[in-house]
Order: sequence, then structure tokens, then C-alpha cells
Amino acid sequence: MVNGKAKLTKENYCDGLGDCLPNCPTGAITFEEREAPAYDEAAVAAAKQRKKESSTPCSCPGAAPQTLISEKKPESSGSVLIGSQLAQWPCQIKLAPLSAPYFNGASLLIAADCTAYAYADFHDKFMKGKVTLIGCPKLDAVDYSEKLTEIFSINNISDVTVLRMEVPCCGGLEMAVRKALQNSGKDIPCSVATISVKGEIVG
Repeated sequence: MVNGKAKLTKENYCDGLGDCLPNCPTGAITFEEREAPAYDEAAVAAAKQRKKESSTPCSCPGAAPQTLISEKKPESSGSVLIGSQLAQWPCQIKLAPLSAPYFNGASLLIAADCTAYAYADFHDKFMKGKVTLIGCPKLDAVDYSEKLTEIFSINNISDVTVLRMEVPCCGGLEMAVRKALQNSGKDIPCSVATISVKGEIVG
């Protein structure tokens, strides 16, 4: 999509089959009869591989991987504000790339969404010094294990901490991480911490 309209950005990605025609709800896609570059199967395969490696569901600039540096800024009173401990962007498991420089040698925190709201000292206690990925297996309704398996397999992760809530549905996050670790074939140390709905560490 370019400016809200379907556009063929690379002619050699088109094989001329025409499957796109009946799928356009407004009839905006048509064929133009002329000499065009030949369909390049290798270029299409390479483009698909690049998309898979970036693992971003769209080309939204907000999903581009970034390494972040937290700075503590003094208030006018002389006290110090506590800076965010988020080390990278994006942090959602579904949006995270499969490979990024910040994964190299990373201590990885995989946290349930609710933990950041339930536990008051979430940033300093759990996020500090870690690359953080968050998700909710109940709301996302996906099996995180496949993507996490690739992240563990491709990158040099030093250790993994799973932070979950005490509620049963949060067990899906822990299970996905354990399954991914097993499927990756790597012996990566893993620990699990559990937060109660009252905001206490209970396990």
C-alpha cells in the first residue's frame, strides 16, 4: 500500500498470474499490457526472507528495532527521577525482531503484561540490565513458543527470566518459554518469578 492505494513497487515481484484482481474490493487493480521485466523468483524469495528476519507485521516506523539508553534527569528540587529501564524497542513479543544487536549476550526478561502494573518496582527489580519482551497469551491468543524458539536459536541469549502473574492463564507464557528453550536445543539458564494480584512476589 502506498498512500492508501495498492501499488506494485517492484515489477519483477509480479508473475502476471492475476490473483490480485478479484481480491481488490474497489476494482483499483488492473493489468497494463506492455513489456515488463521478467518475474524474478530469487528476488521474491530474498524479499520474503528479509521480511521474516525483520519479523515486523507491517512497515510501521514505530516497530523498527531500536536500542534505548535510559537517562536519569534531575528535578528542580534536586531530587533524581527514576529513568525507564527499557533497553530496546519494540518490546511486544509479537513485534520483536527475530534478530537484533541488543539480543547478543542479552539477559532476557519475558514478562506478562500485567506484571508491570501489579509490581511497583518492576523497572528496577526486574528490567534493569535486561532486554524486555512482554505479552499476554490469553489476549494475544498465539503460541509464542515458535517465535521464541527462533529468537533463542538465532541469538546468543545468556539467560532468561520469566515474570508471570499468579493467575492460571499466565501459565501459558511460562509454558511457551520452556517449550521454546527445549526446541532451541540450547542450554540457556531460566528462572521464573510469580507476582500476586496484590503486587507481591509469591514464587
